[in-house]
Amino acid sequence: MRRKDLDKYYRPNVGIVLFNKKGEVWFGRRISDFVDDADKAPPFCWQMPQGGVDKGEGIIDAAYRELKEETGVTSARLLALSTGWLAYDFPREYKKKKWRGQRQKWAAMLFEGDDAEIRIDNDDHQEFDAWRWGALEDAPPLIVPFKRSVYEELVAAFRPLRDYIRDAI
Repeated sequence: MRRKDLDKYYRPNVGIVLFNKKGEVWFGRRISDFVDDADKAPPFCWQMPQGGVDKGEGIIDAAYRELKEETGVTSARLLALSTGWLAYDFPREYKKKKWRGQRQKWAAMLFEGDDAEIRIDNDDHQEFDAWRWGALEDAPPLIVPFKRSVYEELVAAFRPLRDYIRDAI
């Protein structure tokens, strides 16, 4: 897709692959608008933190802001950014203002705090009702199908970094 089309039709967004010192990644279970009982959450409801980039905001600043808003985490160090933009289309039934989909930059970060720091109820607009650590390769089957190709690319891109964390940190 041409850069001009990405800018025009795809909302700028940032995602965070938050690694712990074991090389595991953080997953949050999205709060569903469709069920009253969290135990009956729909499949594919787990994802990594992500959110829009505000006008005039840099990618790194947006990544730290989103991480804090969605997880409460402030004890994280930036390790790498994805190259280029990864984009996905929203399903037809999903209406998100004027956007066809989202284009994302992803930040790989190392969590340097204690799990007690994680507060998914940290923000007025709570995104998740549960969280857990898991394997990087677990990500694609946990995510909604329309985002799956992005998560597959993330696994491939950040696997060497995960291996380094496991071996060196």
